[in-house]
Amino acid sequence: MEREPKDKCMKFSIITSVYKNDKPEFVRIALDSLLIRQSVKPSEVVLVQDGPVPRTVECLLKEYEARYGEIMHIIRLKKNGGLGNALRIGVDNAKFDVIARMDSDDISEPDRFEKQIKFLEEHPDVDVVGGQITEFIGMPTNIVGRRVVPCDALNVAKYMRGRCAINHPTVMFKKKSVLDAGNYIDWFWNEDYYLWIRMIEHGCILANLPDVLVNMRSGRGQYARRGGIKYFKSEEGIQRYMLAHKMISLPRYCYNVSIRLIIQVLMPNWLRGWVLRTFARKNA
Repeated sequence: MEREPKDKCMKFSIITSVYKNDKPEFVRIALDSLLIRQSVKPSEVVLVQDGPVPRTVECLLKEYEARYGEIMHIIRLKKNGGLGNALRIGVDNAKFDVIARMDSDDISEPDRFEKQIKFLEEHPDVDVVGGQITEFIGMPTNIVGRRVVPCDALNVAKYMRGRCAINHPTVMFKKKSVLDAGNYIDWFWNEDYYLWIRMIEHGCILANLPDVLVNMRSGRGQYARRGGIKYFKSEEGIQRYMLAHKMISLPRYCYNVSIRLIIQVLMPNWLRGWVLRTFARKNA
């Protein structure tokens, strides 16, 4: 049975964004998972429309704006500026000090926010709390894998030296901590990884829950998008930043970049997909 938030519950904002390629039926499912099915409801939703969108998406946003006008705040940008820019604007405009992140085509588990709020109340020193994800194709019940990341802060920081240890669509964080680290900065496909390492550098504590918090929409083409020279340069830049700021050693940098060069540039898409599904994900 759904429970309405109590007065003593921590107030929090959600930031999300939509852009021209988002499908209205997926956006509806994602928004409903935030606004209808949560055991603890958000105090505010900041939705950034990242440039022009199809009329079907426009109509959907107006529908939700009318229905949830008290908590739904839509920021409409004239031009598409990328996810990092949209999230930076979302953080800047969020009213509350605690902010949850959500993608516009994923599905949050009904007790996601209840668990994250409880964790932050019990661990006031933690600045970011994420969780595990499952991945589905087509129907939400068709789960094809899961991404498991470490939970305690020490292991999260250690894991971050090689790969991103935070599942971005699952995070809840403290606004001040994110702003102190410079907020989101546009970085091709890696604006989240870039933010987390800067937060660690600033002394922030990042942790994960062992629970699955988000069922993430996937597709066969996702692994192809995680390849190519542009993607490799983005990832190499992250590694170079960590090397320059003494977060990793030169041997670790060389190892990390070599692995990425092989997987992201030298491998064909079909082989990259197999490698990532086999070694970077757990089968459902």
